[in-house]
Amino acid sequence: MFLAMKELMHSKMRFSMIVIIFVLIAWLVFILSGLGNGLSTLAASVFKNMQADYVVFQQGAQSSMSKSLLPDHLVADVEKLPNVTAASPMGSSMATALKSQSNKNEDKVDIAIIGIIPGSFLEPTIIEGNPLSSDNPKNVVANVTMKDKGFKLGDIFQLDGSTESLTIIGFVENQTYNHVSAVFTPISEWRKIAFAAPGSNKGIADPVNAIMLQGTNIDPSLINSKLSNTDTVTRAGAVQGMPGYKEENGSILMMLAFLLAISAFVLGVFFYVITIQKTNQFGIMKAIGARNGFLSKAIISQVFVLSLTSIIIGILLTYGTAAIMPKAMPFKLETNLVIGYSIILLVIALLSSLVSVRRIIKIDPLMALGRVE
Repeated sequence: MFLAMKELMHSKMRFSMIVIIFVLIAWLVFILSGLGNGLSTLAASVFKNMQADYVVFQQGAQSSMSKSLLPDHLVADVEKLPNVTAASPMGSSMATALKSQSNKNEDKVDIAIIGIIPGSFLEPTIIEGNPLSSDNPKNVVANVTMKDKGFKLGDIFQLDGSTESLTIIGFVENQTYNHVSAVFTPISEWRKIAFAAPGSNKGIADPVNAIMLQGTNIDPSLINSKLSNTDTVTRAGAVQGMPGYKEENGSILMMLAFLLAISAFVLGVFFYVITIQKTNQFGIMKAIGARNGFLSKAIISQVFVLSLTSIIIGILLTYGTAAIMPKAMPFKLETNLVIGYSIILLVIALLSSLVSVRRIIKIDPLMALGRVE
C-alpha cells in the first residue's frame, strides 16, 4: 500500500484522469439505477407496498389485473383454505379525473381507481384526512401526488365519460399504479365505475379483478385445485405480470449491464497501458529482489484506492443530482441499490486490474533492463 500511495501522489495528473473517467461511469450507473427503480416504483407501488403475500387471478389472465375477472363469493372460499389468515378483493381500472367540472375540456388528470374494502389490510396508511368508509362510497383517498395537480382535501371531481363524482377525504403516499396516481375507493363504488356499460361484467355477480391473500407457506397449487378457473401467484409475481413492467425494467437492466461491461473494458485498458509504460521500472524492482506478489499487491492497492474514491464521488454527485431533479422525474435511489452497485463497480475494477497483474508476472527483469524506449 505504501508503494501504491507514493506513486499516486507522484503521478497525480495521470491518475486524476482515470478517476474522472471512473467517476463519470459510476455517476451514470447510479443515475440509471435510480431512474429504473423510480420507474418500477411508479408502475407498481400499489402492489409493492400492500400488505399481501399472494394474489389469486383468473386462470389464463397471466397475472394481469386488467385481464382477470372473478366473482366476489370466492373470497369466503379462499379464507377457509389452509395457511390463509386473511383474504380481500381488489379491483383496478384506469380513469380520467376532471379537476374543473365547469370546463370538461381542460384540467384532465389520469388516475387509477383501486377498489378495496374499507378497513381491510389493503387500505394504505392515511397521512392526511380520513380513511375510507363503507357508509360513504363516494368518498375516496388519493395519492399525495394529486396535490401537485391542484387537488386538495374536500375537492369533488368527476370522471370523464361518467356521471360518477368522487370526493377526496384523505391522502396517502407512495401509491401509484401504471405510472399514475392511485385513488382508493370502496369496492362497491369501483364496480359502478368499472362496469357501467351493460354486459361488461360478463355475467359475473359482484366481479373483482383479484383476491389478495395474507398467510405463510400458502400452497398456490392447492388453491388452484380447490377453486376452479383460478391462478395463484406471489405478490412479486403479480408485480411482474403488470403490462410493460418486465419490458421496462429489462431495458434499464440491459443498459446497466452494457455500461458495466464497457466500464470493465475501459478500466482494464487504462491500467494495462500504465503497466506497459512502467515495464522498465518493474524490471528493475524485480532485479533488486521485489517479488511478483509484492508488485501485484501494489497494483491492486492502487486500483482499490482509485475505485473507492471514484465511487464515493459518484455517489455524492448522484445525490446532488437527485436534489435538483424536478418532482415529475421518476427517480428513486435506495440505499441497498447504492451499496449493491458500489460493490459491483469495485469488483469490476479489481477484476480489470488482473490483466495488469498478469502482465507484471510475465515481465523478465533482464529483458526489461535491456529494453530501449
